Amino acid sequence: MSDFSISQIVTNAVKDFRQSVPECVAAGIVDMSTGMLLAVETVDTHPTEVLDLAAAATFDLFQGRNVVMIEEMFKQRRGVDKAGHYFREILVNSENLVHLFIRSSVTEDMVSVVVCRRTVNIGMLFAQARMVMRRMDAGIGV
Repeated sequence: MSDFSISQIVTNAVKDFRQSVPECVAAGIVDMSTGMLLAVETVDTHPTEVLDLAAAATFDLFQGRNVVMIEEMFKQRRGVDKAGHYFREILVNSENLVHLFIRSSVTEDMVSVVVCRRTVNIGMLFAQARMVMRRMDAGIGV
């Protein structure tokens, strides 16, 4: 069992995303059971309302009614019997930023959000973000 609390593991993971992922301007972790932001770190300050909306959008992106229906259809058509969510990672490109959302493999109730400048190398974004996720999951896991 880890010597760290879940809160400390999540806080460390957010710091690790910001330090390890190239061009990272923000990182956070959303609790999908409540839709709340567990931890966040950004280069700029943002009002709490904006961060709360980002957490709610993350929830909708992964667990909105239509998304869950699509997941169930995909699982059914591909013969996947296991319970849980089908979508693990989602990449969103906006005008100036790239947003990577990754669901924890240990607890489906945690989704990490990593936001980078558009100039980021997408391969490096995925490689570094997945590495941080594996460390976080290992800390949570057991």
